[in-house]
Amino acid sequence: MSQSFTKSTDAGAPQSAGRGKEIERKFLVRGEAWRALGTPVPYCQGYLNSSPGRTVRVRIAGSAAFLTIKGPNRGAVRTEYEYPIPVEDARVMLETLCERPLIEKTRTRIAHAGRIWEVDEFSGENEGLVVAEVELEDENAPLARPDWVGKEVTGDPRYYNSSLIAHPYAHWRRQA
Repeated sequence: MSQSFTKSTDAGAPQSAGRGKEIERKFLVRGEAWRALGTPVPYCQGYLNSSPGRTVRVRIAGSAAFLTIKGPNRGAVRTEYEYPIPVEDARVMLETLCERPLIEKTRTRIAHAGRIWEVDEFSGENEGLVVAEVELEDENAPLARPDWVGKEVTGDPRYYNSSLIAHPYAHWRRQA
């Protein structure tokens, strides 16, 4: 029987966190201070389905790989199931089945005030975009923000990784 997970560690070992439910807030990152606070891990991910109502993602994170199914966002809450898969299977899916462009980024995990913040610095078509995400146990949980965290973009679909395929960050500047 498969087991579901909502997040994975950079080492690839899944962490159980409220079966099938993700509560996450997302922010823009300002400055460079965050860089000294953790070690970046390379991520490559692609989408088998990137429709707003549900996404199916393949991800290689460091030396581990995952298949993730997510439901629609409802504020900071969404349904999420994540399963470890063989890295070679993930590579084949990324190369042959996923929508383009693939999402390339590094993720730096940073502890702050009892929470783990994940800072994603994008490259490729989304170079220049840096966002921080934090998972919460409750949508209204109090949150101490680090100094390097800027404007909240939780409800803005432009910042969803699945949206960055059709509308890469590099194109935003040209359209502005």
